[in-house]
Formats: sequence, structure tokens, C-alpha cells
Amino acid sequence: MLDPLKIKRDFPIFKRKINKKPIVFLDNAASTEKPKCVIDAIKDCYENYYANVHRGIYNLSEETTSAYESARKKTADFINAKSENEIIFTRNATEAINLIAYSWGNTFIKKGDEIILSVMEHHSNLVPWQELAKRKGAKIRVIPLKKDFTLDFEVYKKLISKKTKLLTLTAMSNVLGTINPIKKFIKEAKKHNITVIIDGAQSVPHLKTDVQDLDCDFLAFSSHKMLGPSGVGVLYGTSKILKKMPPFLYGGDMIKEVTQFKSTYTDIPWKFEAGTPNIADVIAFQKAIEYIEKIGLKNIEDHEKTLLSYAKEKFSKYKQVHLYSPKTEISGGILSFNIKGIHPHDAATIFNTENVCIRASQHCASPLMKALGVGSTNRMSFYIYNTKEDIDKAEIALKKVLKIFKI
Repeated sequence: MLDPLKIKRDFPIFKRKINKKPIVFLDNAASTEKPKCVIDAIKDCYENYYANVHRGIYNLSEETTSAYESARKKTADFINAKSENEIIFTRNATEAINLIAYSWGNTFIKKGDEIILSVMEHHSNLVPWQELAKRKGAKIRVIPLKKDFTLDFEVYKKLISKKTKLLTLTAMSNVLGTINPIKKFIKEAKKHNITVIIDGAQSVPHLKTDVQDLDCDFLAFSSHKMLGPSGVGVLYGTSKILKKMPPFLYGGDMIKEVTQFKSTYTDIPWKFEAGTPNIADVIAFQKAIEYIEKIGLKNIEDHEKTLLSYAKEKFSKYKQVHLYSPKTEISGGILSFNIKGIHPHDAATIFNTENVCIRASQHCASPLMKALGVGSTNRMSFYIYNTKEDIDKAEIALKKVLKIFKI
């Protein structure tokens, strides 16, 4: 078991109080707070050994390059990639998915091909495919949502045809918390030689991820949702498929040879990392992974399920509150809800007066909102430093909302 109160002491932001009240941070699906070890790693890099990577034949550059490539190796080990060369650093998961859409998609998707995705996809795993389909004359097919907030696997099987070239699917919904049985979806796709992308932005920080066991072709996730710095994304791709893809961006550090009229490109992963990368933040990302590993992903998963169950118990007592959540055992630490007759923005504003930070929006999932029959929702999302007392304070904020609106 993890100790959230002890963990919270590692996060400088929680020392801060606003209007003499502590911060209750329940917006972890959007971004997480940072432990001191991550903050210190950024500071240490800039103060003690910073230089550009891969290019200098001097001590500072070699030291920085070693630290940068160490982070790549740690990331590969964390998701059990076969090689660190299957790890590409991007700015975020959104850029990682766009890289696939432009490089792999432009190369391999043809007119009349079909792309399967789900109604619960984040815009980052929807809009790039809409644009690719528009460019290439391809068609998007959508896996619908069932009443229990899970995807309809039987419909998915019927959507597959000889024209299906890609399945791109979120491992965990950022709205519902639904943990999709992605291994089951992937296995079905592989029967038909369909390329598979998994959006792991919500799952990788919370659940054990083994890309070799999953047998996915690509996986995208972000540092900032797992205690690391913002501005660092990760794209995993199998060596076999990455070698067939052209570069996404062109310029320095991704070339092997350049003449005035022709260039050749270096090996993976560096051919996808043009220009100077986000060096210090990538290095600090390794500290975030090590921090998570020390706690243990199973402990994180169990802790979040305990908090989710407690939050459901608390909030379901109020007839004015409608919850959008599957069974706790197939959900991550996310709870979306609406309060009858009250706009989510108004509710979140009142929660803020109690220093309870929740999200109120469409959560970059407009098609899912339509499927749920709502314009937007409130969302609480939990992580390692959250406690039952945080949820108690959220309930106090909820009562304040009900009192102000007299419902």
C-alpha cells in the first residue's frame, strides 16, 4: 500500500495554501503535479552540465547526451520495449499521434481504406485521423458506447473489413475512466493484419503497460500526466514499422549525409527527432519514472480504485448528482459527474472557492459528450497524493453548490 500523506510531502506545491486553505488537486487526468526530485533534476541539468546533445565532442555535451539517452532507456524498460531505439521523444502525446498520422498514415493509407476508432477518443486521437482521411480519401468507422460505459466489442468485430488498415484506440477514457480491454481489441485486429495504435496518455501513468505483451504497433503517452515535466511526449513504435516510415520533421540531427541537393537520414529513433530537443525535461522525466516505479504501479492502481469507490459512495448519495462511470473494477481513477440544472463551469467555480481543483469541460471529447447526451461534465481525477480527505473536501464543495443554487 502507498501512503498518500507521506507522498504529498515530496511535492512542493502542496505546501502552498490559498486563503489559508490547502490545495486539493483533483485534475490529474489533465496534468499531474511534480515531485521535488523532478524539479531538482531540471535545475541540476541547467546548473551543472547542460549542453546540446549528440553533437559536442567535449565533456558537458557527452554528459548531457548520456543523461538524455539514459532517459530513453528507462522509458523503454518502463513499457518493456525490445529496444530503446523504439522510443521517440516528442513534445506530447498529441505530437506523437500526429507523427504517426503524417509519417505512417501518408505512406500507407490509401483511397478507400478504413480507420477504426472509438466514440470515446480524445480529440488528439480523432482529429489527426479525420484530416488524414480527408487527405487520402479514407473512411473513419466508429466503435459505439454501450449503456454500461464500455465499448461494444461485437460491433467492433463487425466494423472490420478487408478495407480496414488501422485501429487506433484509447487504453483508458479521459472522461469515463473506462479501462478498455485493449489486448482483446488488438488480438482481433491482428487476425486481419491491421496496424494498431494505442493512446496510453491516461493508462501508462496508472497501469502496468507491456507493449510486447500487448502486441501493439504504436503507443503514445505524455510525461506531464505521470509526474514529469510538460513538453515531453513519448512515441513507441516497433523497429520493424519505424524503419519503413519517412521522417516527420526535417533539419538538424536527423541526417546522415547532406549535399546541396540531396540528403540521407540517420537511423531510428533519431531520424524522428529533428532539431534541439527538450533536453533538461527529458532527463527529468527519468526521475518521474523512477519515482513511480518505487511506489509500484499495482499500488497506484489499487489506491486509485479505493478513492474512486469512496468518491462514488459519497457523491451517489445526492439525487441531484448524475455519475458517468463504469463499474469500479474496470475504471481508472476518474469520476465524471453533472449536477442537475447547474452548468459544470458554475459548479467548478464554486469548488474552487474551497480550493478543490476539478475540471469542467468537454474534456477534448466532444463526440463522447454527444453520445452521453450532455454538453460537458465535471470531472474529478485521482493520483498518488490524493486522499479520502480530499474527497471529503470535494463533498463539502458539492454541498456548497447545492446550497447556493438551492436545489
